[in-house]
Amino acid sequence: MGRRHLISLDDLSEDDLRWIVNRGADYSAGSLDHVRPPRERALEDLIVGVLFRKTSTRTRTAFSAGALRLGAKLITYGPGDLQENTGETVDDTGQVLAGMLDVLVARTAGPEAELRAYANQDRMAVINAMSAGEHPTQGLTDLTTLTRRFGSVDGLRVLYVGEGNNTASALALGLSRFPGTELHLRTPPGYGLEPDYLHRAQIHAKRAESTVEERHDVDDLPEVDVVYTTRWQTTGTVKPTPDWRAVFAPFQVNQALMDRCPGAVFLHDLPAHRGEEVTAEVLDGPASAAFAQAENKYHSARAVLEWCAGGPR
Repeated sequence: MGRRHLISLDDLSEDDLRWIVNRGADYSAGSLDHVRPPRERALEDLIVGVLFRKTSTRTRTAFSAGALRLGAKLITYGPGDLQENTGETVDDTGQVLAGMLDVLVARTAGPEAELRAYANQDRMAVINAMSAGEHPTQGLTDLTTLTRRFGSVDGLRVLYVGEGNNTASALALGLSRFPGTELHLRTPPGYGLEPDYLHRAQIHAKRAESTVEERHDVDDLPEVDVVYTTRWQTTGTVKPTPDWRAVFAPFQVNQALMDRCPGAVFLHDLPAHRGEEVTAEVLDGPASAAFAQAENKYHSARAVLEWCAGGPR
């Protein structure tokens, strides 16, 4: 059973991407339908390290609970626990941990290169639980949620409203690989998707005959199946301009915006700030699937852990 790293969604082949999404949806179906699935111990006798330098509710709990459910043992690290704080290099830390752990789930909120340094070995799988540029496990959760809600991702139309942050990057890299999908990014001026991620997503879209387009207004909204937003203050970041709230205000998802997208499901990666990026009326309303989406992080995490540990036994 070879170890596999998940640093970016671009690390996944088409088959691997669909396997993880469908496996997560299978786990989700067992939970949401109140059917107790067969007890699977795909990580029996494995040791999973969980390193979070930034706050986390959903991702940390999902991977911790998922690893335990699959039979693994856990070692958890806080932001001040490793000798990197005294000057040890990331490369050296990765080599040491690889001699003791089978999987490392790491949220650094720093550059992707840091995680790739941990992954510069083939003994320990490394999972990116959020870096500055991309949140790949959130992207897989979103695709799992869409699969559960609609039966398939193919052909779905998604409107993303808000900052072009690491969640938006992952959504773009993931959704664009499914045929016929549309991703309409509406981001505030000066807060769009990083050009590299937008370019990569558009390359995927061309290959899959899907669409990824970005505008900096909320005029002329397209017909969509899903409206998605994230909180305006992304974990670990600070806005570069003092008037950013005024720039973001027109991009709030409220009932008036949802009325312009009749029948659309609302998604949010959480945590949410009611009254900022979304109103309580929408987040807690009948169109919202945000809390089912949050639960799917746990189901998707089990699929990711299985894949990274070498697949189901």
